[in-house]
Amino acid sequence: MKGLILNSGGIDSPVACYLMADHDLVAVHFDNQVYGSAARTALKVIEKLSELLKKEIPLYTVPHGDNLSAFVRTCSKEEKKYTCIFCKRMMLRIAEYLAHREECTFLVTGENLGQVASQTLRNIYVISRAVEMPIVRPLIGLDKLDIIAIAERIGTYNISIEKAACCDAVPQYPAIRAQLEKIEALERNMDIDDLVRTAVEQMK
Repeated sequence: MKGLILNSGGIDSPVACYLMADHDLVAVHFDNQVYGSAARTALKVIEKLSELLKKEIPLYTVPHGDNLSAFVRTCSKEEKKYTCIFCKRMMLRIAEYLAHREECTFLVTGENLGQVASQTLRNIYVISRAVEMPIVRPLIGLDKLDIIAIAERIGTYNISIEKAACCDAVPQYPAIRAQLEKIEALERNMDIDDLVRTAVEQMK
């Protein structure tokens, strides 16, 4: 089977990629400029993994900042707490589109239960409902220290922490128990299909 991994360039997703090494993999990175960028780091960790695993892992880079801007423009101050939920739902939609094109049968993420606000069990459920393709989360139950230990062992940790990319779009108080009906209502105010098409057209 062939999978498509969402590669942030952070500590977790390279480890998830490594743990799925028995499968053919394609990677995609979402570049959040103007809110922050880790594109260079994402490329470096994929190069390191390709070297370590002795096989090429193709990497696509998708501009994602305009998607975030489109959401923020349509939201009230209170609704902006859903920004991270929308962000990840859009990432999955675009990744699913690319996965079909690359003949992948599943998506892979570096999500770890409860590590950040968007990774509560409720939020993971709401985010997942954006797509139909199966999502594999090899780190979901691991302790953060165990993930760091693996990253250090495989040589991606120091790359991932070279330049921590903080996203300026993250709200001060992000939703931790997102309601599916609410995010779907917010998304109906936008042309989601057009955003996906535009992002894919600009993909490198």
